[in-house]
Amino acid sequence: MTVNSQHQLVVAISSRALFDLEESHRVFTEQGLEAYSRYQIEHENDLLAPGMAFPLVTKLLHLNRDAAERHVEVILLSHNSADTGLRIFNSIQHYRLDITRAAFTNGAAPWRYVDPFSADLFLSANAGDVVNALDAGHAAAAIVPARTENNGREQLRIAFDGDAVLFSDEAERVYQEQGLAAFSESERDKAHEPLSGGPFKNFLAALQHIQAQYPPEKSPIRTALVTARSAPAHERVIRTLRAWNIRIDEALFLGGLPKGAFLKTFGADIFFDDQKGHVEAAAGYVTAGHVPHGVTNVKHD
Repeated sequence: MTVNSQHQLVVAISSRALFDLEESHRVFTEQGLEAYSRYQIEHENDLLAPGMAFPLVTKLLHLNRDAAERHVEVILLSHNSADTGLRIFNSIQHYRLDITRAAFTNGAAPWRYVDPFSADLFLSANAGDVVNALDAGHAAAAIVPARTENNGREQLRIAFDGDAVLFSDEAERVYQEQGLAAFSESERDKAHEPLSGGPFKNFLAALQHIQAQYPPEKSPIRTALVTARSAPAHERVIRTLRAWNIRIDEALFLGGLPKGAFLKTFGADIFFDDQKGHVEAAAGYVTAGHVPHGVTNVKHD
């Protein structure tokens, strides 16, 4: 996994996640690249509406305000060419987003630049790019359409599922292959054996680095673990985070209850989960990202 040696949180985001590009994307899928290029150039002075991840990006960049050092950098990764991407940068400037670095790949896979940019997280509307980034060892999520409103809170709040997101899918495999009773017994027996890290372990550690620079009561970031686990499977999770020396602000062990209402109560700006059904349900309450990683995302012939 990429580790940012500058202790700065770097988030790479696709243009379709940052802005509403569905109309122009429809031109591309229905009429092809030439028509798409012509459409973007003809509309390059038309501002793009905010997209699914726009509120999250504004909060991330807000972390730099009044800070002694720059905490966050957001980088744009786009399938567009530099020519057709001019409309995107015009909109970035209009909304006064402090985004200065970008990769326009003219149809090639933009996720390849996650590593050289040392990004801690990649957010995209393209599920294929996300899968490839995860396979390469990076934290990545596919943003899904959400019916949410800005909560008006300045503090950035991020929620994570546990297995196959913060942690490896080793325990989830026992559940999927042997059932709940075997899972509970295995987790009880291994309560003192830390879980291996999942794709979002380093991202959570990068968030904590920022948190550590503030008194807990004044932290600009709050995190939560929102998991279907319940007792006795809770102990291994708690001891794993302790072994990693990583802090989580809130931990919700829901025992299979739907997560949406809890995420809304927490006030999550985004929630990451490996199970698409959970992500789609959560999207009725908060912005959500699907992490297509682990055993629940393995395709069977």
